[in-house]
Amino acid sequence: QVQLVESGGGLVQAGGSLRLSCAASGRTFSNYVMGWFRQAPGKGREFVASIPWSGRPTYYEDSVKGRFTISRDNVKNAVYLQMNSLTPEDTAVYYCAASRKIIAKNQGEFDYWGQGTQVTVSS
Repeated sequence: QVQLVESGGGLVQAGGSLRLSCAASGRTFSNYVMGWFRQAPGKGREFVASIPWSGRPTYYEDSVKGRFTISRDNVKNAVYLQMNSLTPEDTAVYYCAASRKIIAKNQGEFDYWGQGTQVTVSS
């Protein structure tokens, strides 16, 4: 089992930045692909970014490329999502997830999920 706890969400104005963190505990963190997903009100959960244990390659959903950066610290058992140039369309609950696969970008490929952290971007 892997337990995931997100933090860092909040309210920010359009154009601002936030850094989400996800703390992992349980089984060996470095064995897992880590990912971020989000779910906006009235919409399904969508992939945002993922990163393998080695840190490369990283994958991003098209709308966040160039604005968001995923990173991880295998010593601290943490994964981060730096979000810049935020827009109201980024408003969602953001979830951290862990996958036992070598590469993972789809919800069904992730085995463990956090409870989510709310990000609200005002216009």
